[in-house]
Amino acid sequence: MNETGQLERIARLLEEVRDNQRAQLERQLESLSIQKAQQQAFLDQKERTAQLQQRAEAIQERSARLVGGIQRVAPVVLLIVIALIAYVSWLLFRFYR
Repeated sequence: MNETGQLERIARLLEEVRDNQRAQLERQLESLSIQKAQQQAFLDQKERTAQLQQRAEAIQERSARLVGGIQRVAPVVLLIVIALIAYVSWLLFRFYR
């Protein structure tokens, strides 16, 4: 092979390397854009999860307050019901005597 043929071969190899590097850079850019999209989706999901967690905590807090209120009121209502049953029983026994 003569020197000109070798130089042409080297030039083709260098062009091929350059083309392969360009293709690799394009694939890396595509990969980075996909990773950015996945990262954004993850951050969005994390935000939605945090919002749901806050809503769940608020619901649990309201539920705890409601249960606490019922626990305070229930004994009073039970005493009133027992008193009414005793009063109605007294009225019935008095009426039938």
